[in-house]
Amino acid sequence: MAKSQKTNRGRCFIFPCFIFIFFLCILASINEVRFQGLLRFGRCKIPNQSSSSSSLLASNNDQELRILIAVLTLPDQYLRRHFLRLVYGTQTLPEGTKIDVKFVFCNLTKEEQKVMVALEIMRYDDIIILNCTENMNKGKTSTFFRSLPEIFNETDGSDGQHYPPYHYVMKADDDTYVRLNSLVESLKPLPREDFYYGFVIPCGSMDPFKHYMSGMGFLVSWDIVEWIHDSDIPKQHVEGPEDKVFGDWMRWGKKGKNRYNAIWSMYNYPDPPSVCSHDLWPNTIAVHLLKNPEKWIRTLTFFNVTQNLKPSKLYHIS
Repeated sequence: MAKSQKTNRGRCFIFPCFIFIFFLCILASINEVRFQGLLRFGRCKIPNQSSSSSSLLASNNDQELRILIAVLTLPDQYLRRHFLRLVYGTQTLPEGTKIDVKFVFCNLTKEEQKVMVALEIMRYDDIIILNCTENMNKGKTSTFFRSLPEIFNETDGSDGQHYPPYHYVMKADDDTYVRLNSLVESLKPLPREDFYYGFVIPCGSMDPFKHYMSGMGFLVSWDIVEWIHDSDIPKQHVEGPEDKVFGDWMRWGKKGKNRYNAIWSMYNYPDPPSVCSHDLWPNTIAVHLLKNPEKWIRTLTFFNVTQNLKPSKLYHIS
């Protein structure tokens, strides 16, 4: 009798346990469905988050202003290049701006040049050597502009690089002082396509569509650089005063529909006085004809370029 009661109690215990285990299995199945649903939900959202981040990054990159300033000079001008590196390398730029200053000349012809220029490239990486013979008014500027799309042909946007590599390309003389911040501020509201910018010649003209921009420093948008590379017009008209020749290209090719005359903000050094010069003043973008150290020092002093020099026990400059 006692044995029969124990058996019944055992059966009574086993049955609730079976019900409890069955309930746990159902609960686990429900949770698994929910968990899988959460995983699918997560997988749907992750690509959207990634896409959103990429768009934001691309948008930021698109807002960056990229400028190439090409200083046309000669291979032997070592000291001038070192000086200009100080002049441009110590200037501060607005946020979201990239400016590359490169020194441009034709093929090297001396053993000294091959050593000294190679050392410069190793140290600074800011030199472009064109496949040409040094010349005045026989196509150096043409060779430079036609070479640019080939030099920067990898930055076509297909590999994640920026396109265009530069929004603007500026050709400048090595006796021109360009104030980078002022240049950037003047460009911000202006077009980035079919654009021709500079100091109109003749100097008394206020019409940017008259004649051409001075060779002291003119700037064009990247689409014009590509047009120069592809068009027959620049190839057929090379020799002559190169800033004037460039203006002829713009006129004959009907390019530069957007133009900006920076006259009075770009000007020649005040001494000697001329119709193209005036006194140094704060609203300056570029000063031309700095032919000797005295003119450079007076110009740099006027613009107080050493104002950010930090105090230190290592030196005293009064």
